[in-house]
Amino acid sequence: MQAFTPVMLGMTAGSMLGHLARRSFGQYDLPIPRPPGDELTILLANLDEFGGEWSLPEDDLRLWVCVHEVARHAVLSLPHVRARLESLLNAYVKGFEPDSGSLESKIGELDVSDLSGLENIQQLLGDPEVLLGAIQSPAQRELLPRLEGLVAVIVGYVDHLMDEIGQGLIGSYDMVTEAMRRRRVTADPSDRFVERLLGLELTQAQYERGSAFIEGIVERAGREALDRLWASERELPTPAEVDAPGLWLARIDLDD
Repeated sequence: MQAFTPVMLGMTAGSMLGHLARRSFGQYDLPIPRPPGDELTILLANLDEFGGEWSLPEDDLRLWVCVHEVARHAVLSLPHVRARLESLLNAYVKGFEPDSGSLESKIGELDVSDLSGLENIQQLLGDPEVLLGAIQSPAQRELLPRLEGLVAVIVGYVDHLMDEIGQGLIGSYDMVTEAMRRRRVTADPSDRFVERLLGLELTQAQYERGSAFIEGIVERAGREALDRLWASERELPTPAEVDAPGLWLARIDLDD
């Protein structure tokens, strides 16, 4: 079992990443830094298939995704944002501690005396919750609030920026946005597994948390206060500040 657990994890992760490649619209579907450069990639086949399913105007959908990719790129390519996020992601990935006993105990609960038992084993090994539960370490769980807080702010800021820009740029902006935001919160287990491997779980609650932080800043200090958000590493909010925008504003003012 000590050898079996990481092998199954690798096989499952590879399968899930292949699924993600068939579903992604661009390189920033997951808000993680990419190699330095200004070239952006859009997967038109995936995008056009989605647009057909939702009966979305092709040009508007493509423009929406291009603007969204540029907005995420603008934030994630900032050197201090890239450094902080890469540091957190690397620490999370390095924190995996395989625990063969966890997976072994799950398998031991199954009845393998008949074919239905074998089918249950297959379902078990394809369950991201089971595999992640076998390897996620206490150190990773301790790190998650910092990673989740930063990612929530990034996605919340990009959503705010999209609303500011998109309304006057894209004719069917509201319709496309509704479809895109439904898509991201109805991801299947394969998408969620890939996110959790990196310590990212982009649930509706995460998006709402980031939006609430951005809206809180604008309500208290105006739109211009957002310009300071990405000014330097010092301005990046702590997990506590993400849930209390007033604390972030107070700290920034005190630091001046």
